[in-house]
Amino acid sequence: MQDQVMPDGKWEFNESVADVFDDMLQRSIPQYNVMRKLSFDLACKFHKRNTSIVDLGCSRGEAIAPFIDKYGCLNTYTLLDVSEPMLEAARERFSYMLEGPYNGSGLVTINNIDLRSDYPHIRACITLCVLTLQFTPIEYRLSILKNIYDHIIDGGCLILVEKVIGASAEIDSTMIELYYNLKRDNGYTDEQIERKRLSLEGALVPVTAKWNEEMLKITGFSQVDCFWRWMNFAGWIAVKDKA
Repeated sequence: MQDQVMPDGKWEFNESVADVFDDMLQRSIPQYNVMRKLSFDLACKFHKRNTSIVDLGCSRGEAIAPFIDKYGCLNTYTLLDVSEPMLEAARERFSYMLEGPYNGSGLVTINNIDLRSDYPHIRACITLCVLTLQFTPIEYRLSILKNIYDHIIDGGCLILVEKVIGASAEIDSTMIELYYNLKRDNGYTDEQIERKRLSLEGALVPVTAKWNEEMLKITGFSQVDCFWRWMNFAGWIAVKDKA
């Protein structure tokens, strides 16, 4: 097994995490491949040429890669993160966009931007925010979602995937127990699960599914629907109305 990261202290998206990140997600996120495919297939329905496709918290670029493969030079692609090791991995992954027929055309931009204080000047048909918002302080989330909304074209969409907490303490505890069982089935030891839990305290702060949906609607998205849910993980599509 590739993922042998044993966090010690507060969680960081450092080089050791970046090196095994894809394997870590496969083993930690339930129905990971299903979630990825649904996110891609659904978002493609809202594709428009000559606009941007954006990945907020891009990590190694796994979420946006199929869009680049499918649409190529029909769009520009904006990848953002605050982890330099992740950004470096993404730059290496998409270095081919600077070669051959693309020849430095600037179709892909990969930048270190903190969404709490900045946002790229783009017109996006598709914005991906997959397991990213949960790592930002709660007090910034509405303003981040408002920036996302303001930079999506009319008729464009946001794909939001988040870890969530249950509607009650009892339900939440039950879902967490089942989630940890899944992680054990995927090869994690009890020590690894506990070390990861402690390291994420205060770094990953989930809210309820209802709270996420209300934030999306307050931001301006009138069409919001949950397209995927597994216990304490959920994915939504939010569509900006056409003018």
